[in-house]
Amino acid sequence: MRIVAIQTSPNEDGLTATMAKAALNGAKQEDAEVELMVAKSLHLEACRQCEDGWGPCRSKGLCIIEDDLEQIREALYRADGFVLATPVYFGEVSEVTKNFMDRLRRTEAGRGFDTELTGTWTIGVAAAGGSGGGIVSCQQVLERYFQHLRCQIFDMIPVTRFSRDYKVAAAHAAGAALARHIAEEA
Repeated sequence: MRIVAIQTSPNEDGLTATMAKAALNGAKQEDAEVELMVAKSLHLEACRQCEDGWGPCRSKGLCIIEDDLEQIREALYRADGFVLATPVYFGEVSEVTKNFMDRLRRTEAGRGFDTELTGTWTIGVAAAGGSGGGIVSCQQVLERYFQHLRCQIFDMIPVTRFSRDYKVAAAHAAGAALARHIAEEA
């Protein structure tokens, strides 16, 4: 069993990263093979909306941009579950998360109704520093992305700097529970 986490904060030691790592540590505790992908270390461009937005991503499931999107797609295809952890910026997912998810859903939609991601179990983490505001609206965005990809939502974890201590434990428990759930389904 394999669980991948995509951490999209530029701060590799901050709240978002801590939550992604905690979920993976929980999964690893249940004997899952885990992988952390850090968006900051990947080359991900924004969608170019080729051919008036209906380019090869929509017709063939292929993106013409030569960056690390395919590396992430392949990691997700090999995974039995994944965690997407984003910082909350202005009540939304981060710009890096948005760029990645916009391109991922376009290419997956171009591959037909059922793809390798259909039914994949997911955990969405919305991590708000500062005031702690915007986590609910950010989680709604994550939920919509997961629905477009036809993934199964296992858990959605909102966290603020004020709830950090017990939410890190919750992320660890969610990762372990996800791994157990996937193992039981197999």
